[in-house]
Amino acid sequence: MDDTRNEHKLLSFRFYRAVRDHGPVQMLEDMRNLEIFHWEEGSRQLTYTPSEALLYAIVHDHQAYAQYLLNQFSDGALAMPGENFCCCPSSAPHLAMAIRYNRKDIMALILHVAHRMPTLQSYVNRRGCNHMEDGKTPLHLACELSHSETVIMLLGSGASPQAEDHNDMTPLDLILMKLRTSKVNIGGKMLCLERLLMFMPEVRFKMKSSLKNDPQYWSKVLGEKTFNYLVGRIPGTLFLKAMQRILFQLPTHQFFKSLDELPIPDFLKPLPHSP
Repeated sequence: MDDTRNEHKLLSFRFYRAVRDHGPVQMLEDMRNLEIFHWEEGSRQLTYTPSEALLYAIVHDHQAYAQYLLNQFSDGALAMPGENFCCCPSSAPHLAMAIRYNRKDIMALILHVAHRMPTLQSYVNRRGCNHMEDGKTPLHLACELSHSETVIMLLGSGASPQAEDHNDMTPLDLILMKLRTSKVNIGGKMLCLERLLMFMPEVRFKMKSSLKNDPQYWSKVLGEKTFNYLVGRIPGTLFLKAMQRILFQLPTHQFFKSLDELPIPDFLKPLPHSP
């Protein structure tokens, strides 16, 4: 029995390694559909689901395999993985994984499928796993990691900048916390903040009182104009108001195509090129 278990574990690892080594898609699919390649202690043998295979493809940036799984199985590839993966039923583990590993190309594929499938209309705003993500949405996670391009991809795909995690923190709150606690990549954090504000006609966030209580510090960190705007002392600039109005009009299912076609200079656009 022990020999059989060890053999199953070894064969299971071979599938993982084949994905890691960017093996041919058809070979990976042949391996995935062999029951012997998936083994879980205390349960019957199973094949790897498209959902589980997609997680491996994301981790190892196997874009061809990720595209195959998403095109072939659609929402099935984005279904909840098996029990061995710690995921709450309402979470979006594949999108969160793509954000953590900064797999922007695969993330674009995931968002495309989510827009296409009626069952996944709320996918981009799902709260993360209670155990792993503390209820953060994908946008929270992107802001926490200061992935500015990912932030605009999510916002353009319908992610809510007003969403709250289990601590009632918005994505803007997380950026401000990072600015307070870390001096690394200040430019990236500020770029995330600027892009958030373009999608926030109404600025609501938990840390507003903290900003008001320490104006000298926050004015230095954020700049006078941004600080005064966030605490409600001045209105947004004409440029900000104009961009908020323009971006609000762009359809989420083809946001980047519409953004590229805007008759304004590229340097004024939040993201010059489509992902």
